[in-house]
Amino acid sequence: MSLAKKALEQGEGILRLAPTWVPRSFCVPGRRIKLHPDDYYVLGGQRGGIDERWLSSTTPAQNGPLTGKSEGLSPVVFQDGDEETQFLLKDAIEELKGEIIGDRIWDEYESWPMYSKFFDNMGPLPHHIHHNDEHAALIGQKGKPEAYYFPPQLNNHGGDFPYTFFGIAPGTTKEQIRECLVNFTKGDNKITNFSQAFRLEPGTGWDVPPGMLHAPGSMCTYEPQKASDVFAMYQSLVNEAIIPEELLWNGTPKDRMGDFDQLMEVIDWELNVNPNLLETRFMNPKPVGDLEEMKAEGYIENWVCYRSEAFSAKELTIFPGQTVTITDQAAYGLIVMQGHGKMGVWDIETPALIRYGQLTNDEFFVSEKTAMAGVKIANPSKTDPIVMLKHFGPNNPDLIL
Repeated sequence: MSLAKKALEQGEGILRLAPTWVPRSFCVPGRRIKLHPDDYYVLGGQRGGIDERWLSSTTPAQNGPLTGKSEGLSPVVFQDGDEETQFLLKDAIEELKGEIIGDRIWDEYESWPMYSKFFDNMGPLPHHIHHNDEHAALIGQKGKPEAYYFPPQLNNHGGDFPYTFFGIAPGTTKEQIRECLVNFTKGDNKITNFSQAFRLEPGTGWDVPPGMLHAPGSMCTYEPQKASDVFAMYQSLVNEAIIPEELLWNGTPKDRMGDFDQLMEVIDWELNVNPNLLETRFMNPKPVGDLEEMKAEGYIENWVCYRSEAFSAKELTIFPGQTVTITDQAAYGLIVMQGHGKMGVWDIETPALIRYGQLTNDEFFVSEKTAMAGVKIANPSKTDPIVMLKHFGPNNPDLIL
């Protein structure tokens, strides 16, 4: 029997995952993702600080020539007596296919087509864009819709600038944006002069389709997204830091390098100038069912990311002293945000501090079969709720709002 098969049987349909840390050379860590203070620059100054933890990822990080082997890919942890083995979730899914992620997703995508991450930057990011499928295909990648949720557990402070710019202000012309791109190497190209910023609130979120300009603020962000790492930076100066010109052309086909019209084509203009961004892109949590019925059973579950067909996410809270069985109609990854207890055969707990390379009991992947049968979760605490975030693949059958 293969290791993947053994691990799935040992976990009774739930795989235990190891933390996956990702550095970014152009970012400054916000230090809210529980990594030990000595380890944020453990990969060396040239790689930059670690400000991301990737969750349930089968997507390799596109992180330049120094990218480590398997960087961004989530390992499965298998304990065979005293012997501990790790192998990639990507390899397990390629081997067991629908037995893990369900035939519906495997038959269509032949992969796990999303991942989530914690993004934890002290300052704002540059105004940037993710390509749609059509433009990403020109460089052999997939398009990238994404969404944000700001977990209260990881936002004891908002960082330097807890505001996110979204889109392009109505009334802006294409010529004005193109001029900003042409001026990228001349200092501050001032592209956010033509955008609007929204204050970020813990416990809420935003939907960001491909083709939409956005400059994420400095809240620590839970970020479900399509399985892609394609982007281009359209802002040249942020927080007094110069953005390298190479990042402007990141995602551009070789035969169109230097073509500013190509950069403009990546922008979904109507999406960006929509005056109703608060109505169409903002996300308040929405209960998955009758609120009073859930409370009576000992839990509350909310949709926190629900505007994209490419993925969705829930926040599940188990009240102190309660044992519940939760069913879902699709496979999912999860990260435990608060509390401790038992989930199926696994002990679950939320670490306060994690060393680089240390294993945890806070991240898992639930197979479709097990999700549909129901996952039993017990909270032994008299005071502390168990809170977890659950990330799902495309077209979740349960997502009916």
